[in-house]
Amino acid sequence: MMGNILTILIFFPVFAALVIFALWRSGKATMWAAFVASVIEFILTMPLMWNFDKSTAAMQFVEKYSWVKAWGISYYVGVDGISILMVFLTTLLTMISILASFKYIGKRQREFYLAMLILEAAIVGVFVALDFFLFYIFWEAMLIPMYLIIGVWGGQRRIYAAIKFFLYTLAGSVLMMLAIIALYFKHGQLTGEYTFDILKITAASAQYSVGFQTIVFLAFFLGFAIKVPMFPFHTWLPDAHVEAPTAGSVILAGVLLKMGTYGFLRFCLPITPVASVKFVPLIAALSVIAIIYGALVAMVQEDVKKLVAYSSVSHMGFVTLGIYALNQAGIEGGILQMFNHGIITGALFLLIGLIYERTHTRLIADYGGIAKYVPVYATIFAIFSFGSIGLPSMGGFIGEFLVLVGSFKSLSNYAIVAASGVIFAAVYMLWMYQRVFFQTPNSRWEGIEDVNVREFIYLFPLIILVFWTGLYPETFTSYMHESVRSLLEHVNTVNIALK
Repeated sequence: MMGNILTILIFFPVFAALVIFALWRSGKATMWAAFVASVIEFILTMPLMWNFDKSTAAMQFVEKYSWVKAWGISYYVGVDGISILMVFLTTLLTMISILASFKYIGKRQREFYLAMLILEAAIVGVFVALDFFLFYIFWEAMLIPMYLIIGVWGGQRRIYAAIKFFLYTLAGSVLMMLAIIALYFKHGQLTGEYTFDILKITAASAQYSVGFQTIVFLAFFLGFAIKVPMFPFHTWLPDAHVEAPTAGSVILAGVLLKMGTYGFLRFCLPITPVASVKFVPLIAALSVIAIIYGALVAMVQEDVKKLVAYSSVSHMGFVTLGIYALNQAGIEGGILQMFNHGIITGALFLLIGLIYERTHTRLIADYGGIAKYVPVYATIFAIFSFGSIGLPSMGGFIGEFLVLVGSFKSLSNYAIVAASGVIFAAVYMLWMYQRVFFQTPNSRWEGIEDVNVREFIYLFPLIILVFWTGLYPETFTSYMHESVRSLLEHVNTVNIALK
């Protein structure tokens, strides 16, 4: 089974969706069947984590079969220390999102849960694909179910938000496709082998001229920057988050944004290392702008969901700053922050959705001192608010700390400015928390239900993880040590060779 574990992880959700489609017609049956399938998918991820060899940077659980031999296309999958945590995050958040949707999704339940399973399969495929053609198929396949989830089950402006999300992502995809085609022909001209094999194309990066690397880097960078989203390509994000149903917001913030930063790590740095180094000042500047701008805009939001959406722009700025610090601490901090942001922001969107189901409002001013009526909810919200701020002992702290340590080594001026983002985060989160939970109690919410058993069940794993990553981050960083070290060696070697 372990020899085909990645194929199973990609196609089991698709198989489950087909079986559910064939066997069940009622929304409720589909709901439970999809949840069971997502639990099985998550359990299947565990052997992957346990059997992963942390002492090597090589790709593991590799499967490679020739697909379209004449064009050099293969079904080629594998994981390393950079991608394995993203696979774990995807299966965990999908399972939780499905359970969290039991009461929220009232129309077209069957189609919704099938879309969630297809989305999960596509995202796992993105993180394990080692063939550019296969990667692009999964990247595009993800777009359709996510578009439907926002456009069909979203809020009042769902169509506008869904189209905006689709167009932005598609524009990025086209640029990425042009870069892939250019690499395909360049590798063929240089080596005589026309292939979409990502590892072979990466291994030949020292043969790509600086001019070629710059063009390919810019195409990749724009595609991935839209997905992150980096400033100034972030404008689709607040609309998508606010209009998406809770599950859509969780997957969007928890996993989809990471596909952009994953692209920087998997393609921009190893394939175009010289251009990556050349553009470090620009990317660091955009990252710092995102950190400060996202925090300041979050501060003035009246809608709590929009506030958390803009906080994502700020937090993802830390991720990109850490990656382009180009040292071990910065990159590991960036990857850990990707993971932590998925856990913490995913949980905040779950909590916002939970209270919205009861109150049908997300306006901060409407809540008042709601802690009096829902003390358990207020406690759990406080945990994740502190996690988002980066309180020591919680996941958010260690990720941002490593990013700042790495940034101070190579980008000290940017790091000094970025550090102020930590203070701004405390301001907007604590101010929001005070207005929502500790104002004069609003009698309108008297008698509303606190967190129930089902809701606590799906929030509990995230509470464990936010403390686990904060108190013992080595559990997670140990997966990435060798892969990050190897990546940095490759970047330095190619830069020296082309000087």
